[in-house]
Amino acid sequence: MTEPRDYPSRPFIGVGAVIWFGDQVLLVRRRQPPRNDEWSIPGGGQQLGETVEAALRREVREETGLEIRSVRLLEVVDFIDRDEQGAVRYHYTLIDFEAEALSDECRAASDVKAVMWVDPAAIAALPIWSRTADLIRASAASRRSAASPDGEAQP
Repeated sequence: MTEPRDYPSRPFIGVGAVIWFGDQVLLVRRRQPPRNDEWSIPGGGQQLGETVEAALRREVREETGLEIRSVRLLEVVDFIDRDEQGAVRYHYTLIDFEAEALSDECRAASDVKAVMWVDPAAIAALPIWSRTADLIRASAASRRSAASPDGEAQP
């Protein structure tokens, strides 16, 4: 029997990736709660017996059809959502990575409504969780800094 994701007895581990192709970042429109219909990074739940990186690659492939490379850890985030009475409705420990797409050809599959490549500056106008937007901005800044000859972030 699978434990329900809402009102769980324990946190669930989720993985996600800020995926780049050139200067564009990939977003997916969520089909399931929590945050149904919002834009997010591709990802999902880790399965028993699966490494974190294998879970990430599987989830990205399932949701978008993409293969990724150059995977590196960005951040670990706790998402805890409480109902009106204070009970924990959702609890995810999210392990977020940065990766490069091998191609820009992707499709919405599995539990996402849509996929799109977007300039990171455009995410402010989208319905997106503030922590996800912050993660994408931090990844973009890190990439600019790594690309600059003197190691300083470019404007």
